[in-house]
Parts: sequence; structure tokens; C-alpha cells
Amino acid sequence: MTAFRTAALAAALAGLLAARAAGQDPRLERLDPETRAAVAALVDSARQSGVPAEALIDRALEGAAKQAPAPRIVAAVTTLLGNLREARAALGASATAPELEAGASAIHLGVPAAALTRLRAVRPRQPLTIALSVMADLTARGVPADSAAAAVLALAGSLGDDQFLAFRRNVERDIELGAPAAAAASSSVRLGAGAFTTDAGSSGSARPLRRP
Repeated sequence: MTAFRTAALAAALAGLLAARAAGQDPRLERLDPETRAAVAALVDSARQSGVPAEALIDRALEGAAKQAPAPRIVAAVTTLLGNLREARAALGASATAPELEAGASAIHLGVPAAALTRLRAVRPRQPLTIALSVMADLTARGVPADSAAAAVLALAGSLGDDQFLAFRRNVERDIELGAPAAAAASSSVRLGAGAFTTDAGSSGSARPLRRP
């Protein structure tokens, strides 16, 4: 009986802590109580891990807006937290929230975490958000994850962010014209850094980051 009461007390305390965490962000009130408690616990874990908790809140609210079942929302937030932690381990403690989110997207799509670490080594003092988002976008367009990572890494030492966006447009254009995705990426890499320039008719900004 004592063990049962101890377990019940522990469960009640866990629920209270989760409820308090949920109360810290009124947006989570849009979730049902059970989902809210689970997501709040994950958000609290993210904050303790040093990864962007805002991304988890956004993912939960996105699921709620789409009327996804509660287990699917919790599973999606749990997966995102795992991806963010893996990205942080790969990119280092100094990684910014946008870098972690872009890295998590790439990892979720199959890019090896080791590729993120190599990218940081190639560009130790430059922001990696654009390069990582291009890596994820190419993978989402059908370029094998290893090939997408290799393409970005091959150009990382010579391309600026605007050139990376131009590189992405080149690959996407070739895919739309019928080229196999992997071949389109390889062909664009062979063109070299000088081929990727921006012009007045091209957007110099990134699309919203692809969510993992």
C-alpha cells in the first residue's frame, strides 16, 4: 500500500509540474489538458537542454491547428526535440536557434549529423542557417541525403549565403526541367562558385525554413 501511495504521489507531482510549465506559455492553452501537459514537459526539457523551445511550441500549435490527434502531436514534438538535441551535439553549444532548427530539419530528412559537424569545421565563424536549409531543401526535393550533404560541403568554403541560394535555385530549376535530382546537384557543384550569382530578378532571401 505504501508503494502504491508513493507512486500515486509521484504521478500527481509530475502532473502538477507539467501543468505549471504549461501555464508559463498561454498559447498551450489551445491544447487539451493531457496533450498540454505532455508538450509542456517536453518544452521544459528543451529549455534545460539548451535547444529552442519555441520550435516545439510552434510544432504543437501547428498540429492543433490541423486537428491532428493528440498522440500524433506529442510524437511530432518528441521527434523534433530529439532532432534539435542531435543538431546541437553536431553543431556545438554556440549554435544559434535558427542554425539548430535548420540542422534539425536536415537531420530529420536523413542528413548525417556528422555532415553538420563538418560544415561547422569548414565555416567556423560564419552563420550556417542558409547552408543547412539548402542541405535540407535539396534532400526534400529528392537529392539523396548523403549527396545533398556532399554538395553543400563541397561548396561551403567558397560560397556566401546569396550564392548558396542561387545554387539551390539552379538545382531546383534542373529538377523541374527533368534532370534526376542527384545529377542536378552534382552538375551544379561542377559549375563552380563563379556560376552562382544573384540578380535583380532573383530573391536574395531564404524561404521559410523547412520544418522537421
